[in-house]
Amino acid sequence: MLRIDDLRVNYGGIEAVKGISFEVPEGEIVTLIGANGAGKSTTLRAIAGLVKPSAGRIHFQADDITALSPDRIVSKGITLVPEGRRVFPDLTVLENLRIGAYLRNDSLDEDIKWVYDLFPRLQERSWQAAGTLSGGEQQMLAVGRALMSRPKLMMMDEPSLGLAPLVVKEIFSIIKEINRQGVTILLIEQNANMALHTAHSAFVLETGRITLSGPGKELLKNEEVKKAYLG
Repeated sequence: MLRIDDLRVNYGGIEAVKGISFEVPEGEIVTLIGANGAGKSTTLRAIAGLVKPSAGRIHFQADDITALSPDRIVSKGITLVPEGRRVFPDLTVLENLRIGAYLRNDSLDEDIKWVYDLFPRLQERSWQAAGTLSGGEQQMLAVGRALMSRPKLMMMDEPSLGLAPLVVKEIFSIIKEINRQGVTILLIEQNANMALHTAHSAFVLETGRITLSGPGKELLKNEEVKKAYLG
């Protein structure tokens, strides 16, 4: 579904991503793990069109999307749940969800029901200002908002960041359910243990390069991964 070929991204004089290549097969959950500064978020931002690569190509369903604007990329079926959730705090839950569908001009009722079925707590707080929600509820809202564009591929940047362990388990359970319902997922996650248990396949990024790859369950047993990321 998504193919990255020799992707390079510069920030000023620093090469943050140094020629990485990988694929995300349709219907799978794929995770990128690595330390802070490894280039994970930069990779997602490049795919989303938020930063421009200095070299390499990004293909989605056989289309070259390397030079497309972020709104064109969303219209192709790719959406990003950003790190830090970034909900609109003064707008209600429902208004936040509707913003996620800003490129659509059809009825949103069915998709709002889908989001509320996945996240019943959001339905309970439908008219509540998003800024008054708990961290976990804001993360649910950020995911729900991304689903409103009917993505084929959802990218998620650190969905468990700052959340209590019980909430993290709930979020990952929902990620698996979204995937079961047909959405392909590319996931960045500091909680490597949870990410590798969830993902079909995984790539380890170190200082802008992919150093290891394989099925998530296999990387859980890898001694290098255990030492560096699993404690």
